[in-house]
Amino acid sequence: MTEYIKLIRPKHAIKNFLIFLPLLFSGNFFNLYNIKTTFIGFIVFTLIASSIYIINDINDKDKDAKHPKKCKRPIASGKIPVKNAIIYCILLFIIAGALIFISNMPIYSVILVLVYFGLNLGYSFGLKNIPLLDIAILVSGFVIRVLFGGSLLNITLSNWLILTILTISFYLSLGKRRNEIEKNGSNSRKVLEYYSKEFLDKNMYMFLAVAIVFYSLWTVDLNIVEKSNNLLIWTVPLVMLIAMKYSMDVESNSDGDPIEVILNDKALIGLGLIYVISLFVLIYVI
Repeated sequence: MTEYIKLIRPKHAIKNFLIFLPLLFSGNFFNLYNIKTTFIGFIVFTLIASSIYIINDINDKDKDAKHPKKCKRPIASGKIPVKNAIIYCILLFIIAGALIFISNMPIYSVILVLVYFGLNLGYSFGLKNIPLLDIAILVSGFVIRVLFGGSLLNITLSNWLILTILTISFYLSLGKRRNEIEKNGSNSRKVLEYYSKEFLDKNMYMFLAVAIVFYSLWTVDLNIVEKSNNLLIWTVPLVMLIAMKYSMDVESNSDGDPIEVILNDKALIGLGLIYVISLFVLIYVI
């Protein structure tokens, strides 16, 4: 059972909490209907994302078996037979479909889930080997999560927020590729033959700088100002501090995977919690 849990990469479900962002920023976070609807969406998206992880592991099992870290994955190590993994994947997809039907999920939300599935299916079967397109697909996953969360409750998202998520996602994805080259060289992934550490460094920090600008503009958006009494702008220094701490980790002995970076740094987790608490206080208390 442990191997089947590892197969769906539960740690990566952390990324799916982006689905709750639109609800948090709407000012109606404590509405029970909104919480229930968003939580169902979270479960659906997690199941779909997990099915993609399984497909990717099946497709890459021979290559992963030669990788120093990925060889420990359940399929690559032979602990879970491919046949069982396929059945498991289909089961997850069926459960997700059933939840979509039972919850009467909005059609736009369903389309976003299918777009996510289609893009990542293409990624698993070859698009990950095309330079820049591989990064664009990684970025799309973060953006789709936020758009999906907004669509569940028919919440119109600020353009500044979307641009912030877009640019910070480029930063995270480029950082992942940077450290894959740093730790394992270009042999660990075919697409890395097209990238250099210098190229990735320059572009990831360009996107980080632009992301902070977009975030700052979001904090002074008129709709946000109405909900936070123009106080959210004071979270900008905290966001800068979080960005600097994350960058320190990326430039150290990290493999660059955003989830691994965050979970292995208690200080970064603490800063993230302070940021989330600050948002709740500024939007819902003051």
